[in-house]
Amino acid sequence: MPIYEYRCTACRRKVTVLTLRVSETVDPVCDHCGSRELTRLLSRFAMVRSEDARLDDLTSDAALGDVDERDPKSMARWMRKMGSELGEDLGGDFDEMVGEMESGDAGDGPREDGADDGDEP
Repeated sequence: MPIYEYRCTACRRKVTVLTLRVSETVDPVCDHCGSRELTRLLSRFAMVRSEDARLDDLTSDAALGDVDERDPKSMARWMRKMGSELGEDLGGDFDEMVGEMESGDAGDGPREDGADDGDEP
């Protein structure tokens, strides 16, 4: 079912018109002020892609070009993007870890003795 979007020239608000078929004639009217003076907008569209294709794009050189593996905030942004592409809730532990990285509260990584910050020496 096609969805058409218009901008009302009178009140400047956006109007959305849903039609049942492409061949249906659309005579839009502003829902807000009743004006028929509308300008058609270019609508967004979605493209269905496989999970593999989405993940391949995330690991491409272009997608990783602005990621600095030495900067926890940069890595956190990339991890959030990866998580949203997966479309699944990755759990509270993931959110907590990424939040710590974004705020700068995350540990500094392995210690000189090879143990992680949370490990006993």
